[in-house]
Amino acid sequence: MRKVFFYGAISLDGFLAKENDSLQWLFDTDLSGHSTYEAFESQIDTVIMGNNTYKETKKILGNKPLYPGKEKVVFSRKETGEIEGGCYVTGDPVPIIKILKEKNKKAIWIVGGGHLFTQLVEGNMVDEFWIQIAPVLLGKGKRLFENGKYEQRLELIKVTQMGELTELHLKKRDDV
Repeated sequence: MRKVFFYGAISLDGFLAKENDSLQWLFDTDLSGHSTYEAFESQIDTVIMGNNTYKETKKILGNKPLYPGKEKVVFSRKETGEIEGGCYVTGDPVPIIKILKEKNKKAIWIVGGGHLFTQLVEGNMVDEFWIQIAPVLLGKGKRLFENGKYEQRLELIKVTQMGELTELHLKKRDDV
């Protein structure tokens, strides 16, 4: 069965993005040429994201393709139809991810946003977490961990320093 991963950065005070969905604070963070992204990205072939994350990422990339060679599933309350390399879906993400997990493929990457991520954590669907913490305080914005019903104990696998970012690699504990 495929695994479901979250890989993404947050501010020190726990925000994925500013209130206007801006990620500029992240792009202003110096990685000093070190990143775990390429190694992580080689493990996945499906990306899952909310519509705001999809639109903001497309805006940042401009004409560059979005996650080339990866199947894309974008959750939206309004949008329908196909996108380049994937489609929009609506509804509860947990049963949709359960169906995707049954396919004999590489892992699934939950790119964002916070509401989608929270629903999947509540549904006990996220197997591993790579969370990069940036030394920036935003004060307000869109949280990674929204309030929810998801109390869990995780196992710390590794801590990696990437310039100004500190990455925590965690996984669900099997004994809990």
